Amino acid sequence: MCRWFNSALGHQIHRPANAGCLHTPNDRHAAGSIVKPPQATHRILFVCLGNICRSPTAEVVFRHASEKAGLAAVEVASAGLGDWHVGGPPDARAIRHAAKRGYDLRPLRARQFLPADFTRFDRIYAMDASVLGELEAMKPASFTGHLGLFLDIAPHVGLRDVPDPYQMGPEGFEHVLDLVEQASAALASSLSSR
Repeated sequence: MCRWFNSALGHQIHRPANAGCLHTPNDRHAAGSIVKPPQATHRILFVCLGNICRSPTAEVVFRHASEKAGLAAVEVASAGLGDWHVGGPPDARAIRHAAKRGYDLRPLRARQFLPADFTRFDRIYAMDASVLGELEAMKPASFTGHLGLFLDIAPHVGLRDVPDPYQMGPEGFEHVLDLVEQASAALASSLSSR
């Protein structure tokens, strides 16, 4: 799998290996011209409070679901409303529980949601109603993309909010993974049928 990584924003664009390699924006050809990253077909951002539990889990799980669905040139990232954990890794419990299911959250670093994200992403998914309310208050009139709750893509799960596992035990992190896996599969299926 080749990937393009924009380290300044913490975003990654993934494409199947047979779609050709992608490079960092700083890669240069022998002539010195900068290699341009591909245009992403879908630009998706997951947002929670601190970007250490729910949204990084959604970022990695959805990345796997999109690869499995054969979606090419998908830009996937996550962010938090607050700046408490900026630059830090995901919660160790989130990393541990995700790893049990084959997901690697270790390379991710928390970042804060920026107003520019409304320009960069065409689909922004909040992990719960309070996060969605904050995002709606920040949303510029010019934003024409989708802003909504992540679990709304999977009404069969019977919930609209992904609960914050930060103050919970192991079962909270497992429950988040269960919900995120179902919603990620539903979102990937929806996007691949377009």
